[in-house]
Amino acid sequence: MLSHWVRAILQATVYDVAIQTPLEPAPKLTQRFANDIRLKREDLQPVFSFKLRGAYNRISQLSDEQKARGVICASAGNHAQGVAYSARKLSLNNIIVMPTTTPDIKVDAVKALGGNVDLYGDSFDEANRYAIDRAEREGLTFIPPYDDELVIAGQGTIGLELTQQWRDMDYVFVATGGGGLIAGVAAFLGEVAPHVKVISVEAEEAACLKAALAAGERVRLPQVGLFVDGVAVAEIGKIPFDVIRMQKSDGSGPVVEPEVVTCTNDEVCAAIKDVFEENRSIVEPAGALSVAGMKKYIKANNLQGKNCVGIICGANMNFDRLRYIAERTEIGEKKEAIFAVTIPEKTGAFLDFCRSLHGRNITEFNYRADNQKSPDSMEPAAIFVGIALKEGEKERQTISTQLAADGYTAHDLTDDDIAKSHIRHLIGGHAHVENEQLLKIRFPERPGALLTFLEKLGDDFNITLFHYRNHGAAEGRVLVGLQASESNSRLLQDALLDIGYQCTTVSDNIGYQLFLK
Repeated sequence: MLSHWVRAILQATVYDVAIQTPLEPAPKLTQRFANDIRLKREDLQPVFSFKLRGAYNRISQLSDEQKARGVICASAGNHAQGVAYSARKLSLNNIIVMPTTTPDIKVDAVKALGGNVDLYGDSFDEANRYAIDRAEREGLTFIPPYDDELVIAGQGTIGLELTQQWRDMDYVFVATGGGGLIAGVAAFLGEVAPHVKVISVEAEEAACLKAALAAGERVRLPQVGLFVDGVAVAEIGKIPFDVIRMQKSDGSGPVVEPEVVTCTNDEVCAAIKDVFEENRSIVEPAGALSVAGMKKYIKANNLQGKNCVGIICGANMNFDRLRYIAERTEIGEKKEAIFAVTIPEKTGAFLDFCRSLHGRNITEFNYRADNQKSPDSMEPAAIFVGIALKEGEKERQTISTQLAADGYTAHDLTDDDIAKSHIRHLIGGHAHVENEQLLKIRFPERPGALLTFLEKLGDDFNITLFHYRNHGAAEGRVLVGLQASESNSRLLQDALLDIGYQCTTVSDNIGYQLFLK
């Protein structure tokens, strides 16, 4: 019953530590999208995230005996800080289990809040299992990040505040990972303000709620992208999933709209910039996810004149990630497209190509002459080019059509992650290596992970290409070329999977074929 959740939210003890965060106007977004857009600033909490609400509500309502034994949790980020802050406030012993891949900035932040950090495992799942086991062995109380009634009720106080701050809101967009935040907000609004539509926004690489709704039951994703790490959850929580499917008090439908908006990493990067331009704050990827989803939903449904809220759920950003975010923002804003184009290998060809763009601005250009071609060869050259867009998505097709009409073969690489993350940094000429296999590999970003990979290669493979960039995330990404037969490369893939590294053959990638092979 929703009334049960409303009572639990009204009785929540969050304001011993949390603040009622402001609901701020977003004038630039409001003007761009012709809707009244406001941002709920949970990034202004003492730990820069909404997670403090649920953690404190759960911990503060423990029995005296439980408090005396202490608490434990597993988290790589905001939940860890919420538990550490709450435990310090109540003078409780605490253990915060974090994966070994957790960036130092987050580990140090937890320690600064009084958290006793125990680094364990390469992933959240490993750390979580260890924390639950340790809780049982040592008599500690395990504090779940989202699958708990008191945690959900704590997060639901955001919904209470929204009804007090803006009675006329029409839509609330909520970033969704394990589901604690959206369950709490939706449960309250579904009873008290059923006219409000609550929209779930998920990272495209971690859309566990969308998968669960499609299947009619919770499902576990085989793998999850870690860029939007605050919502990088493989399976929606059991209690949140039950709440999400509850009916509103007026019988008009479920408390959360069945349409889930999913966003790419590039779209999230663009939303980070949007928030910065509104209030000069830099939020984490999950913190901007609701804004990315709001923009997408407004365009897809042609909304106009509506009152829309985006919950800015956190700002615990690793500073090193900003270079990657800045690089991908233009594409995320649909202001840049990336193409691979073949042009004649002759003097003046680049000038002719620029003329065919009809005054559009070139934002990036990569080219290297192939010294194995004869100077008199009529073979075309491949160029990697970024082109500024003025009209967004539809202009990409216009450019493709124009280039084809002018006799060029153009491949749109705007959505090709390998091209954007690796190929553009490698262009320098074709290697002409026989039996080369190209592999995309992801491994935990921790000391020794790259060494382990190289040791696994051993002396059986000749490395012909290697590109790695640290993006300040929990995972490293390598593009590697090996001189090996297909059977040998499959053996390597099996070996890497044995040590937990994701490995995929990508030898058919068009960027690789045009620029590097």
